[in-house]
Amino acid sequence: MPTAETVRGLALALPEVVDASQGEQLVFKIEGSGFAWSYYARDIPKKPRVLHPEVLAIRCELPRKELLMKAAPEVFFDDDHYRGFPAVLARLTLIDEAELGALLEAGWRLQAPKRLGGVAARARKR
Repeated sequence: MPTAETVRGLALALPEVVDASQGEQLVFKIEGSGFAWSYYARDIPKKPRVLHPEVLAIRCELPRKELLMKAAPEVFFDDDHYRGFPAVLARLTLIDEAELGALLEAGWRLQAPKRLGGVAARARKR
């Protein structure tokens, strides 16, 4: 099972990643755009969202998200907040470290500028 430190090591191994984490909340960005972050769930309707550090949201294309959730629903899921959003929720207690690393790299590529090998071409806030 990947720990927070494992996730941090995998994310920071990618070029120009910024660790914007605070306490148990993990947040990894490339040029101001997040590609992986801790999951907050609304456990009780109309109450604030609660941090679930055992789940990581990882940026991915919607077709891949659907494929992951169908192939391994015990590992990958979404909720009403993430439905239709290009990020998949991954249970860290069940994901393999190699698969997590590959997903983090794919998420990074979606947000990274072309000069770093990414596909992002939009203007970024600084």
